[in-house]
Amino acid sequence: MMKSRILRWGFLLLAVCFLSSCVTIRQGEVGVKRTLGKYADRPYTDGLKVYNPLVSRVIKVSTQTENLEVGLNIPSKEGLNIVSEVSILYNVVGKDAPEILRNIGPDYERNIILPVFRSAVADVTSRFYAKDMHTGERATIEKAIRDQMMTHLDGKGIEVEAVLLKSIQMPKSLARAIEDKLEAEQEAQRMEFVLQQAKQEAQQKRIEAEGVRDAQLIIAEGLDPAILQFKSIEAFMELSKSPNAKIIVTDGDLPMIMDSELGVGAANRSVKNRSGFQFGSLDK
Repeated sequence: MMKSRILRWGFLLLAVCFLSSCVTIRQGEVGVKRTLGKYADRPYTDGLKVYNPLVSRVIKVSTQTENLEVGLNIPSKEGLNIVSEVSILYNVVGKDAPEILRNIGPDYERNIILPVFRSAVADVTSRFYAKDMHTGERATIEKAIRDQMMTHLDGKGIEVEAVLLKSIQMPKSLARAIEDKLEAEQEAQRMEFVLQQAKQEAQQKRIEAEGVRDAQLIIAEGLDPAILQFKSIEAFMELSKSPNAKIIVTDGDLPMIMDSELGVGAANRSVKNRSGFQFGSLDK
């Protein structure tokens, strides 16, 4: 019985020792072994790794994209302090993890990323006006901050993927001034549209008036005395075909019209114009 218990306890102790000397490195991270305070030059990649827990320790470092959110006041070109919330997307280069732990330490966010970021953002935003942070210049500012950070972090094993200005809170007076300016620009655009529409309507009316004028000129040029007299004769001939009695008053050129129907049984009437033509009609 005693021997059996000793074997069980010995087996359990060996199992505990074995498990404590193993570490699992997952995808998206690397492991750096530190033996007696000295970091190994070559990191562990994903998989099960065995080490001596009495003298060694494996430190895991994530190589995935990390989101570091920072709230701060950023200066503008006109000297205003703008409250902003910024996201820094970065990742650690796996092969450089031992060098990072050796030279910077495991708290590399506080030791190097944040100081470099604060310096870069203050330098870049001070070259832009506050209103630029709400316009298309925003992407330019973000890229400039990222590029300046990479200049300082070059060779450090940390890669900044992007810097994102997520929220911008301007002073109330400046925000109101920008809103007033935008409203004035929109009103100016609306008035320009109204004026353009009025010009188009005026142009359309001008074209219609020119068409009427041209038509009248063409008609006036074609109405000479001979044509008017010919049309007058045609009108007289049509009136003479009427089955009712008609009285036609004319000056010899154009009919002046008179429509007077006579009763049944009335006598024939006729009128002779100055041109010598005589027209008449019989009673119905």
